[in-house]
Amino acid sequence: MTRSVTELPVTADDIRIARLAAAAIALTVAEAAIPMPLPGVKPGLANIITLVVLWRYGWRDAAWVSLLRVLAGSLLLGQFLAPGFFLSLSGSLASLAALGLAGWLPRRWFGPVSHSLFAAFAHIGGQLLVARLWLVPHDGVFYLTPVFLGAALVFGLCNGLVAAHLLADPGRTPPP
Repeated sequence: MTRSVTELPVTADDIRIARLAAAAIALTVAEAAIPMPLPGVKPGLANIITLVVLWRYGWRDAAWVSLLRVLAGSLLLGQFLAPGFFLSLSGSLASLAALGLAGWLPRRWFGPVSHSLFAAFAHIGGQLLVARLWLVPHDGVFYLTPVFLGAALVFGLCNGLVAAHLLADPGRTPPP
């Protein structure tokens, strides 16, 4: 009996995406150790990497980095297929959709900070939708919307400013 081995070629793009996803995963794991005043309110530090990837390499690579971060981060934190995983996944998918639409806006007026804000608001919107439809089947979950939108505004602005700073100085950009 002969065994057949299938080898997948690894490209430079694959290596770059893996390195950037590893940086995002590391930020996700580090962020999990930060105590937060409210459950579900996180700074989203890994989104800085996603924004840099979006602006340097495009939406496709940003989607890979974001989705790999959600999958690997949930496995490392022991949340795979738990409600937190689905909340993170829904937020990331909504955020990626917002970033895809924002890509059509003129870069002259819409930069990393505005993209970060769009992504942050979409992220919390996706999470609230999943929480309402699945976890808390009651409209009372929407009473938390102002708190979550406030957090999205603050963290989206901060992350966007950090991403803009990294993009302005190529020496500080995560390695390819």
